[in-house]
Amino acid sequence: MPVPVPQQRTAPAAETSYGNGLTLLVIEDDPAGTFTVPELPATAGTRIRIRTARNLTEAGRLLTDDVDCILLDLALPSGSESRTAPGEKADGLATLKHVLRIAPRHAVLALTAQDDAELAAEAVRVGAQDYLFRDELDGRLLSRAIRYAVERKRADAAQRQLTESRLRAQENARLERGLLPTPLLDGSDLHFAARYRPGRSRALLGGDFYDTVRTPDGTVHAMIGDVCGHGPDEAALGVELRIAWRALTLAGLCGDELLSTLQQVLEHERESEEIFATLCTVDIAPDGRRAGLCLAGHPAPLIARHGRAAHLLPYEDGGPALGLLPRARWPRRQVELGGSWSLMMYTDGLIEGRVGNGTQRLGQDGMVAMINRQLSEGLTGEDLLEAAVTHVRELNGGELTDDVAVLLLDRDQEVVRRRAQNADRGRSIPRPRPGQISPAGAQRPPL
Repeated sequence: MPVPVPQQRTAPAAETSYGNGLTLLVIEDDPAGTFTVPELPATAGTRIRIRTARNLTEAGRLLTDDVDCILLDLALPSGSESRTAPGEKADGLATLKHVLRIAPRHAVLALTAQDDAELAAEAVRVGAQDYLFRDELDGRLLSRAIRYAVERKRADAAQRQLTESRLRAQENARLERGLLPTPLLDGSDLHFAARYRPGRSRALLGGDFYDTVRTPDGTVHAMIGDVCGHGPDEAALGVELRIAWRALTLAGLCGDELLSTLQQVLEHERESEEIFATLCTVDIAPDGRRAGLCLAGHPAPLIARHGRAAHLLPYEDGGPALGLLPRARWPRRQVELGGSWSLMMYTDGLIEGRVGNGTQRLGQDGMVAMINRQLSEGLTGEDLLEAAVTHVRELNGGELTDDVAVLLLDRDQEVVRRRAQNADRGRSIPRPRPGQISPAGAQRPPL
């Protein structure tokens, strides 16, 4: 037999329990008691508990997290505690929109008369999961509709979260790609390559940072650094330091003066006094044969010259990491590079990976040996960096937990010499005027 809906004359509202399972909140104003909820069969072991409310105010009190579905009578007035006046048509969609606002996570079934099919369809377009006609309501139909509405709401919520996560990931990826540096090397004879791998899962940017610029005097300035930690805050600080370095470098600062200013930036921007950053800067002279080196608690670069094994540049007189000592100094050391060379700058993520299952780390010596093996195999540029990062990951037995940044600058003296010869040859041969006979005796077309 149909089960009558208990009327809420006094608080709290009555509940009809069919065992633990789904909870249905019925919002229906029927003082005459003519509306009844059909007896709901227990399908697949799931029972449905019914909770009733006479108006929206009462529904707001009963709308708790354990409610799975709402059955809303569209004839319910939207803004009044009393029923619709005789001859006045209730605004069912306004009532539905109000329920959807106060119950955004709940499934909603719209209940209406059979001759209001258009209103029922509009209710679904507004946001209800399904509609039911009051005259055709029975237990099996209602039970199936409740389960369908709950599952559809869950699916919609999961799809919405997936879409939001995908959009957020795409936005973050665009942001992080935009924060990675674009080398400014126009006019330089140096070849640039870099590899970057953040330790943070599903991230494109970590606490490591690097940059390379060429100033108007022909000097190429390269930098690589590492903020302690590899979370989003460290990534943001690394970007700030990189941008500050580029601005200060283009303004003409270098060496101790530049690093002292960067330390001031770090001290003002960091969240804690425990945050520090290591840094390595190299200023390559316009002729490409010598450079100035500054180290702030950072591993020394590796250099490979033609016909000689790769080795580390001197690093005994480096200074402390930025942010450790308030009045620190960073001496600038002159180093000879030679005619043809490859200079590799890196962060400690490349050398602190494990070797095998033990506690042994690759270290700088292991890295130098690895690079020499790869150079003997003929690897250069992008291929060399990719092979180095891949091999370090394989030695570690999986993904590295720390950020890894590697920067490579190459200078081939023979290529530079040929370019200079071609440039001189082009200057020594006058350009014929339109219609003029060239020195070879052939008439060149007009330019």
